[in-house]
Amino acid sequence: MLRFGTLLILWFAAFFPIYPQMLKTWLNHSDNSHGMIVPLVSVYFLWTNRAELAEAKISSMNLGAYVLFFSLLVYLVSYAGSVAFISRCMMVSSLIGLVLFCLGREFFSKTAFPILFLLFMIPIPETVVNLVSFPLQLFATKVSTSLIQLFSIPAYREGNMVYFANTQLEVAEACSGIRSLVSLAMIAVIFAHLLRRGWFIGAILVLSAVPFSILANILRVTGTGLLAHTFGSRIALGFLHDISGFAVFLFGMSMLFAEYRLLRNAL
Repeated sequence: MLRFGTLLILWFAAFFPIYPQMLKTWLNHSDNSHGMIVPLVSVYFLWTNRAELAEAKISSMNLGAYVLFFSLLVYLVSYAGSVAFISRCMMVSSLIGLVLFCLGREFFSKTAFPILFLLFMIPIPETVVNLVSFPLQLFATKVSTSLIQLFSIPAYREGNMVYFANTQLEVAEACSGIRSLVSLAMIAVIFAHLLRRGWFIGAILVLSAVPFSILANILRVTGTGLLAHTFGSRIALGFLHDISGFAVFLFGMSMLFAEYRLLRNAL
């Protein structure tokens, strides 16, 4: 354990250069603010599992040394090349190697979830977000326009724009659902871990975060469109629009919690 503690301190110091920018991203971009609580959640699960960890057999795996060395090598190259996403991923990968090398397979099996959960603290690259968000924007716009028309409101869609008689509404990238999807997926993974009903049921719970996020954002866009038609775009895009983002997240989280309770009681 002394060797592990020493190497853990060195591991933490080795990745110190990437902490400031990642912390800045968490604080300045609300879409990534959930990253701040991810380490706390991981520590919580480690703490709740402390009795099993105390009884785990301590050993050493040479494979862990290879994983650690390779991860640190990739980290140095990616950091020198300013590839932030890969260098941040290597922080988790190297920690896996460190645990395997110093504490062994059995100990790692009991800490795998808290360690892998740390991946949620890494912001998704903007290139990936932009690649996925635009199709979701168009889908949310198309479905929301159809729903608005069900209220006998004349609305015309062109791309991600919805035109009304007296105003127009742009469905921005923030309303695509990709942003809330990451946070909902994180919560779904926690629920799946707590459920402990096997990987298949857990996968169903995690994958359900996708339709829940899309549905919540369609309702958001539809509600915003109804407000824009009735009160004008200034009201629809003001305070009510800002608070609707939080309401969308609560809606998705409530759906996930309801599914979690249903699966827990049914299985």
